[in-house]
Amino acid sequence: MLLIQLIYPLNQNKIMRSYRVLLISVFIFSSCEEIEKSPKSTWDIVQEKIITPSCSNCHVTGSMMTKQSGLDLSQDDSYSQLVGVPPKNISAKNDGLVIISNEGGMKGLNKSYLWEKINAYDREHFLSDHPDYGQMMPPGQNYLTDGQLQFVRSWIEAGAPESGIVSEEQLLLDSNKYTPPEFTPLEPPKNGIQLHIKPFEVQPNFEREFFQYTKLNISEDIYANRIQIEMRSGSHHFILYSFNDGMGSSNLPEFDVPRELRFDDGSYNIKTLRTMQYHDFFSGTQWPRMDYKLPPGVAFKLDSQFNLDQNSHYVNRTDSLMIGEVYTNIHTVDKSEVLHEAKILNWANQQILLPAQKITTLNKVFMVNKPINIGQLFSHAHEKMTEFSVIIKGGNRDGELVYWTDNWQHPPIMSYDPPIKLNAGEGLQLITTYDNPLNRTVTFGFLSTDEMMILFGWYYE
Repeated sequence: MLLIQLIYPLNQNKIMRSYRVLLISVFIFSSCEEIEKSPKSTWDIVQEKIITPSCSNCHVTGSMMTKQSGLDLSQDDSYSQLVGVPPKNISAKNDGLVIISNEGGMKGLNKSYLWEKINAYDREHFLSDHPDYGQMMPPGQNYLTDGQLQFVRSWIEAGAPESGIVSEEQLLLDSNKYTPPEFTPLEPPKNGIQLHIKPFEVQPNFEREFFQYTKLNISEDIYANRIQIEMRSGSHHFILYSFNDGMGSSNLPEFDVPRELRFDDGSYNIKTLRTMQYHDFFSGTQWPRMDYKLPPGVAFKLDSQFNLDQNSHYVNRTDSLMIGEVYTNIHTVDKSEVLHEAKILNWANQQILLPAQKITTLNKVFMVNKPINIGQLFSHAHEKMTEFSVIIKGGNRDGELVYWTDNWQHPPIMSYDPPIKLNAGEGLQLITTYDNPLNRTVTFGFLSTDEMMILFGWYYE
């Protein structure tokens, strides 16, 4: 200031005004820059980097997931839907949980239903101790990263505030994920039947798929309300089929004799293909392990003549020999406990034509001619599938999204409580998108490099 006065005494007022303007401008610019660079709150980061990419694609406006859970996480008011709010899941609510607790500390963490649902490292506890809490989230094996889990955990332990910074954002740099435990043989059920496909070899760089007809040795009708499946790693799928009346008793396969779908040279076994025409789907999964329990009062009926064709499909894309093995437990209940007999839903589109180097979306509608209640849905497709959606067709819920996945390897198994009610003249529309990068057309087929478009599930009338 003194220097300016000495050099320019005659223009002092003008210079001072300019200097003040300069100082004000610098202050305003610095303030704006500070505002622009002000760090986001922990909750804003939870919303932006965890909820939006991992949750909102299913919990979207109008979807069945949103109606079932009461959570629409595609909007900007997620905080008010989550923190301090009781869950719609009756078991979790009765256990005193809220979706996210703001009590802080371990107490707040233990009272948060969300933490139970996303904490993959406590998966065995979740499945064993809380089978009525629904499935873990995100569905399938799309586990959150270790960094995302720790970021959410520290936020909940800090009282889940809507403003302020209580978690270190650098935690999100940890991209490791939970890995499910190694294959462990299942203990036989107290009431029910255990099936076992003993260890078998899968040759290097080969897809082995075979069927093994298994006698259940039941002398009277039984009712199953829980299915457990445990497989060694490398399985593409495992399915349990029965044979319908069209097969004819004289044409049934031998018991406990593997029937290969493909020979060692990759060509198809026509005899096996013929038996597949008479299959009725019973249960199955693409997960290495599954423990599915039907709602109380609902069970599958297996009559005294019922036997199962076990279908195992392993994909070995390594140069080493792979060993496969599968255990299945079918848990039974007394007939007096059964109010509704569950029936299998198996809707497939085999008219698949995917042009080379193009993205193709296929639609297929399946209508019902009598009222049904759908309690479960899960998709089946192969590696070129990028999105599989299911919407209701017809009625006052026309267009409602009830199923969505972008994971062809481990698609979620969705349970619906209350069930999806379809009236006569209504149905479901399958909308599936495929990305074919190859220089050839891809069609329906049984290899993982071919494609499929199937919706499985169960319902009762």
